[in-house]
Amino acid sequence: MALKRKSRHFNWTRKHLLGLRELSEEEITFILDTARGFEEISKRSVKKAPPLRGKVVVNLFFEDSTRTRNSFTLAAQRLSADVVEFTKKVSSVSKGETLLDTARNLEALGIDIVVIRHEAAGAPKLLARSINACVVNAGDGYCEHPTQALLDTYTIRRKRGTLEGLKIAIVGDIAHSRVARSDMWAMTKLGAEVTFVGPPTLMPAEVSRLPVKVSYSLDEVIEHVDVVNMLRIQFERMGGNPFPSVREYSHYFGLTAERMKRAKPDITVMHPGPINRGLEVESEVADGPNSVILEQVTNGVAVRMAVLFLVNHAAAQRA
Repeated sequence: MALKRKSRHFNWTRKHLLGLRELSEEEITFILDTARGFEEISKRSVKKAPPLRGKVVVNLFFEDSTRTRNSFTLAAQRLSADVVEFTKKVSSVSKGETLLDTARNLEALGIDIVVIRHEAAGAPKLLARSINACVVNAGDGYCEHPTQALLDTYTIRRKRGTLEGLKIAIVGDIAHSRVARSDMWAMTKLGAEVTFVGPPTLMPAEVSRLPVKVSYSLDEVIEHVDVVNMLRIQFERMGGNPFPSVREYSHYFGLTAERMKRAKPDITVMHPGPINRGLEVESEVADGPNSVILEQVTNGVAVRMAVLFLVNHAAAQRA
């Protein structure tokens, strides 16, 4: 309750959400508390609220997405905003238009918030420096995916009550995962102990400088952790073969029903999706009683509603 009282008096001032590394524990908590207030809107017979009525949100996605794009679309619509869906393949980008020119032309049409996913790290920051609209990072290169980490953290807090003192394993393709980096910042700031788990070939070069423990064996940590977040193997980002075979990876790092027998009975199983079933997680585990994977998807809408609401509120305060 103390956190909630504290949050009520907190003044959100950021008109952009670019990453979680720069956010304080208090700011992250405030977003999560705000999201809790938006949960019930999705349970109404008429799933609408007026905070963004008259505002225009553009989903500027330069990479493919299902969950994140649709979640942002629903979040904006439930706050009564108009939504513009940008598709790279049928836009002027295919004719050579730059990111900045695209964003500036969209801004000239009267948009208020840009939700951007881009293969280049730093693209959201570039936009935030160059246009007047609010910018929300929906994933940039190998850098960050802040709203995914916020919904992951929100899901854990809803399931476990707090992150303080929890032991969390993030398992798999750490090197290519912006989710792992944002999860790390959010979860450690809220008091969790985070361990990156995976083969050495899938660990980032700078891992020793990050505020995490490192393990190269899932069997070494599975008995001790409270939460396990299984990452997708991002084959599309790999230049070579980081492990001998898919079968070998699954044997050593897949979350199997057999491995779950040695885990804590109340371990929370997560995955940001999409799942490579049988590789990262067996279907029996993904669909089992410890899994909160679908809850993550559901919670993503409330979290993104909170983010859109807060950045718009900060922009209005500055106007």
